[in-house]
Amino acid sequence: MVSLLCAGLYVAGLASPAVDNLLAYRRSAISEGEWWRLISGNLLHTNQWHLLMNLAGLWVVLFLHHFHYHLKGLSALFFVLCLLEGIGLYLGYPQLVGYVGLSGMLHGLFAYGAVQDIVRKLRSGYLLLVGVIIKVGYEQLYGASSDVTAMIGARVATEAHLVGLICGLICALAVFIKLKLEHSKGTI
Repeated sequence: MVSLLCAGLYVAGLASPAVDNLLAYRRSAISEGEWWRLISGNLLHTNQWHLLMNLAGLWVVLFLHHFHYHLKGLSALFFVLCLLEGIGLYLGYPQLVGYVGLSGMLHGLFAYGAVQDIVRKLRSGYLLLVGVIIKVGYEQLYGASSDVTAMIGARVATEAHLVGLICGLICALAVFIKLKLEHSKGTI
């Protein structure tokens, strides 16, 4: 569903630039009350390569962690991660005036899935979590690959990857606490 939505918005944006102008994360527009951009900016892409890379990333993450999700829960998690991503960028990076793409949310979904692996005693979760933390840390120090920047035709918003990672960990912690509280109520 997300793939179709992103692809549809990309095609609509090619047909009418007004789509991107209405939905992209734009700090000034958000400041003027256009709050939907906190979420909708995640669904837009700079070009076909950006779209294809993000959708491929989404399908890889879903393949890795598909057993953690059902449609309702995944849809809610997607929405929450997109919203938290937008809020995190808005509050944490006032110098970021524009953003489009799923990559921040994907880092959050990846981190969330890795934590779910760990909770379910899958050792691979530790490797995945450490790997994404190292990757995001590297990007914070050295920036993104110049090849990726050239391919997507824009600066890679590595700050979105950091915010996404943090949001994914927050969501995983919230679910963990919720399950612990439900379990403790059931044993009383």
